[in-house]
Amino acid sequence: MEPPVSKEAVESAPATTHPPVAQTPADAGDAGYSKDLKARHVNMIAIGGAIGTGLLLGAGGRLHNAGPALAVAYLVCGVFAFFVVRALGELVLYRPSSGSFVSYAREFLGEKGAYVAGWMYFLNWSTTGIADITAIALYTHYWSLFTSIPQWVLALIALAVVLAVNLISVKIFGEMEFWFAIIKVATIVGFMLISIFLLATQHKVGGHTPGLSVISDHGGLLPHGAMPVVLVMQGVIFAYAALELVGVAAGETAEPERVVPRAVNSIMWRVGLFYVGSVVLLALLLPGSVYSADESPFVTVLSKIGVPAAGDVMNLVVLTAAMSSLNSGLYSTGRILRSMAMAGSAPKFTARMNRSQVPYGGILLTCAVCVLGVGLNYLVPSQAFEIVLNVASLGIISTWVIIMLCHMIFVRRARAGLATRPHFQLKFSPVTEIATIAFLLVCLGMMWNDPEVGRKTILLIPLLAVMLVAGWYGVRRRVAENAGQKPAGLKR
Repeated sequence: MEPPVSKEAVESAPATTHPPVAQTPADAGDAGYSKDLKARHVNMIAIGGAIGTGLLLGAGGRLHNAGPALAVAYLVCGVFAFFVVRALGELVLYRPSSGSFVSYAREFLGEKGAYVAGWMYFLNWSTTGIADITAIALYTHYWSLFTSIPQWVLALIALAVVLAVNLISVKIFGEMEFWFAIIKVATIVGFMLISIFLLATQHKVGGHTPGLSVISDHGGLLPHGAMPVVLVMQGVIFAYAALELVGVAAGETAEPERVVPRAVNSIMWRVGLFYVGSVVLLALLLPGSVYSADESPFVTVLSKIGVPAAGDVMNLVVLTAAMSSLNSGLYSTGRILRSMAMAGSAPKFTARMNRSQVPYGGILLTCAVCVLGVGLNYLVPSQAFEIVLNVASLGIISTWVIIMLCHMIFVRRARAGLATRPHFQLKFSPVTEIATIAFLLVCLGMMWNDPEVGRKTILLIPLLAVMLVAGWYGVRRRVAENAGQKPAGLKR
């Protein structure tokens, strides 16, 4: 149970420039970290999370299936993704924590909530890590120099390189993410400038004259009806996965009060510019039927206008995006697992840190699951990517739902005078949180209409629930023993 805190006690606390809870760690897992992430690192981690293979590669297949209305799907999902990150940003300013939403779930939902949040996030990133190393191996096979090397060997090499970077220091991680993000942003900006030039000059692309006629002459906004647009929503949500990294990174920056609001606020216009803008331009240049899931839509356009080595350049960029995602996954799960381990709901060794103040135990556990992915690449190389991608989608949806639940309870406590909301706030609570949760659950339910992949993913939910319940009974004694060592203010 949470220790009772009276309204009078809160009101009589000495006045400070920040809420008292933000000045000392309220999570034992926050101790021991360096504060080496700079503002530019956090800003680029935010934008790097918003731009990945979901746009650089996945937009091609989605345009083919859903048509130009895909831009609307990206816009709608982007708005709800922004609500999630804005809610997390407010919680971060209330109390910065490397345990991020797991730490907030512990405070507002209790240890069971933190347990579910942490392990579902681990499921998300460990399976995403498998998808990433699979993608890296597939993209590397694009070049004839690497064709003869088995896919599983390339996957293992990629995992070893990113693991080494993560174990050195958080500053190295930040630098790597900074330059990965620079490459992705430069690529998209360059493509958009080329697209605008093609539109302005009416230069033909693959026999088509760019403009609204490309859309109107090929079935309009919904060439296949509305259902394909609804069905791609789940994949679009996954494309936005990793935005919540801002909350984790805030625990290792010296000035979260200044850095986080800027990073979060910039996400909205970046989403509009890069995701929606790119899809609109793609739809104006070529009919959706020309694009394919097997090729980056940017490569499709550039090859149609005869840009030399377009495939090689974009393949390198998409490879960079996959490396960035794998890098982020190892970073975030290491911090989340350490927060859980200090509470007793994760293995003890995941709480260990090296001399560089990196939680290597949690990183190695995620890496071990990724090694299983190397085995998957050996056994079923053609199916490995699709299998894990759908399991990961369950993890990200549950994570976002938990963030919104935590924020809703936080606001309720603030209105009761038991907490202080920072100046940086998610507006219109609890309507915003309820609408976001409802949207995410509807997207999850709509996966049932996809018998090939989505329905099988939904059927995994009861199995995951049984595993979580069994795991809780395995750790609850240790959680109860560790609860007596927690700082005041956390769930016992």
